[in-house]
Amino acid sequence: MSFALIQKVNDEQKKTVVVDVRSGDTVRVHQKIKEGNKERVQIFEGVVIRTDNKNQHTARITVRKIASGVGVEKSFLIHNPLVLKIEVVRRSKVRRNFLSYLRQRSGKSARLAAVQFDREAVNNVHDAKSEAAEEDAKAAAMSEAEAKQAKKATEDAELKAKQDAVEAAHKANEK
Repeated sequence: MSFALIQKVNDEQKKTVVVDVRSGDTVRVHQKIKEGNKERVQIFEGVVIRTDNKNQHTARITVRKIASGVGVEKSFLIHNPLVLKIEVVRRSKVRRNFLSYLRQRSGKSARLAAVQFDREAVNNVHDAKSEAAEEDAKAAAMSEAEAKQAKKATEDAELKAKQDAVEAAHKANEK
């Protein structure tokens, strides 16, 4: 296989635009989670401790947060279709790409110095595919809810009809 063909396939998988995420940023990652036949969006908020392969289709960030006193790290492929959105909440001044020293620190010693930045300009990224996927997920949830409601209404109508038939039978037996 030629390299050009592989490159073409990889470029098709890439999102057209992504947020400029750097090490030291505090981010919110919106990820689609599938549990059985249900889908939901889970938000993971933490500090980016590593960025890898920034300009390639395998671009990845590693996000760390403290949950119930335990450090939790999660890696996200930026171009993964299950990653719906990445928001930069806070930007910090760091001098490294890989902030592994944060693993040994907790509390105030794990703080990073904040830097002023234009939050709206950084997060103003519109990817038509991911927005369409998010709208499709919402529409599917709405249609599923309407289907459940219609099914419940028909079951209620059947129960009401049975109840009326039973009451009519009781009245006929009393006479």
